[in-house]
Amino acid sequence: MGMISKCPPIPSLLLLTVSLLLRLHLISAADNTNLVYKGCAEQKLEDPSGIYSQNLQALMTSLVGQSGQKPFSSTTSGDNQNAIMGLYQCRGDLTNSDCYNCVSKIPNLLDKLCGKVAAARVQLVGCNMRYEIVGFKQIPETQLLYRVCGKKVKGSELEERRETAFGMVVSGVKTGGNLFYTGSYQSLYVLGQCEGDLDSADCGDCVKSAEDQAKVQCRNSISAQIHLHRCYISYSFYPNGVPRISSSSSSSESGTGQQHTQKTVALAVGGFAALGFLIACLLFVKSVFRKRSNKY
Repeated sequence: MGMISKCPPIPSLLLLTVSLLLRLHLISAADNTNLVYKGCAEQKLEDPSGIYSQNLQALMTSLVGQSGQKPFSSTTSGDNQNAIMGLYQCRGDLTNSDCYNCVSKIPNLLDKLCGKVAAARVQLVGCNMRYEIVGFKQIPETQLLYRVCGKKVKGSELEERRETAFGMVVSGVKTGGNLFYTGSYQSLYVLGQCEGDLDSADCGDCVKSAEDQAKVQCRNSISAQIHLHRCYISYSFYPNGVPRISSSSSSSESGTGQQHTQKTVALAVGGFAALGFLIACLLFVKSVFRKRSNKY
């Protein structure tokens, strides 16, 4: 008689499934709060009276509180010359809970990484926050703040696919309603997002500028992140399919954007596989009980 594959008992199956889903959630949550980059003004925050510190604390408290309700918010704390403007932005595919968990990590990081300065920004994988004292010198919306490029490949295959995918991002952020787009084209995964107070046309222009930077700065790279002042894009190309998550550390040149996309895609594939296994086992159990019921 041939061997018959059996599913584990129902309690074990449920425990296994819950454990797997919890592990996937913890990996994803940790990934969202990984540091991408920081930007700290050289100008120190002169604050003999302590008023700036009070306003900054109030600003952070307000932004963190709002992050549990919506993916973007900007506000000002203080009056006149003592005022400080700040905002946060969460990635468009995060839940309100994940957005809060991400944003709530930033205030301590801002103080730790930059100290008391006139303007600062911290970008995590899933969110960012920035502030500046009112009157601080403004920079162009499309100024390049940070980039990271993956390893180079030869041939025009990547460039052709990237060109098509970039067009999808520009169209997506302009028509999607939340200035965010993520998608794929022939194994090339792309993501783009703008700050929440841009209009759709300006968002499209900003993303287009980021794409132009990617073509120049990261030509022939299989992955890249390009962060401008008011928007950013990232892409990762997997010509041989999405790789498995490795326990070893990734190469520094692959960049955080590639790591995140690998984990996102791999977790999605693993999640669907686990769900399929669970459904199959439940159907098996149901069939066994039906046969036993008919027998007796």
